[in-house]
Order: sequence, then structure tokens, then C-alpha cells
Amino acid sequence: MTTFVALDFETADNARDSACSVGLIRVENYQIVQRAHYLIRPPRSTFRFTSIHGIRWRDVADQPSFGELWNVFNSSLYGVEFLAAHNASFDKGVLYACCDTYGIPRPSQPFVCTVQLARKTWNIRPTKLPNVCEYLGIELDHHQALSDAEACARIVISAHRF
Repeated sequence: MTTFVALDFETADNARDSACSVGLIRVENYQIVQRAHYLIRPPRSTFRFTSIHGIRWRDVADQPSFGELWNVFNSSLYGVEFLAAHNASFDKGVLYACCDTYGIPRPSQPFVCTVQLARKTWNIRPTKLPNVCEYLGIELDHHQALSDAEACARIVISAHRF
């Protein structure tokens, strides 16, 4: 049985440890079994990307930090073979920077990049998330972490069925 988590982070500023939102989709045997979304209080109140994702400091000021959320977040990763993300280097960088900031060991699971998966499987170009979703008929509310994570999970599922 294949088990993975697709994830997507939104960040507040240019620093990788500024996660302000995360979407997590747990997939077991190529079926979505869990959806989770968390707002995160980043280490700084500077928000540069509100125009992209709509999240402001006032939305997250009373939310838990990444470190405070870690136990909940980490429980979603139990028994997972890999993590999937669209443009995985970005989300991997955010995850690792947040772990480093809070002194948390980095998860050991490898990442699968759905940009690369879409290019390899369907030879899609361009491979921005909206392009791949349009090609595959996947609904998307882009830059909303839960929607982006679910789209990523559905890309992996579609590639498996291809």
C-alpha cells in the first residue's frame, strides 16, 4: 500500500521559515483519506505576499507557531513513504527552514516533485500548477494551501493511473 502526504506552504515573506499556512493531504492506496489546513504564526509580523494568498498578520497573530503545531503536523507524516509538492524544492525548503528555526529534526521522507512528474508523465509545458490542473481537469483555488496540496495529491494519483 502506497502512503504519502501532499503538502503546500504559503509564506509571509522572502524567508523560508515564514510559513503562514500549510495544507496537508494524506493519501493511502491512492485514495485521499485526510485533509488538514493550518494557519501558522510566522516568526515575524512582516507580510509581503498577502496579495498572492490573502493572508495577513492579523489572520495568524493568535495562531500557533510552526513549533507549536509540529506534533499535530508530524502525526500526519506517520508511516508516509514520501512527501509530494508542486515545485518541491520550495516546499521542502520551507519545511526544513521551519524545522531548523524551531530545533525540530527534519522529516526523513524523500520528496516527489509534481512539476517533474507532470513533465515526465504527460510532457506538459508549462507546468505551473494551474496548467497541470487544467490539463488533468483538477479543480484549483490557487494559492490556498489546502487546494494546492489536494491538487498535488491528485496529480500523483493521476500519474499512478496513467
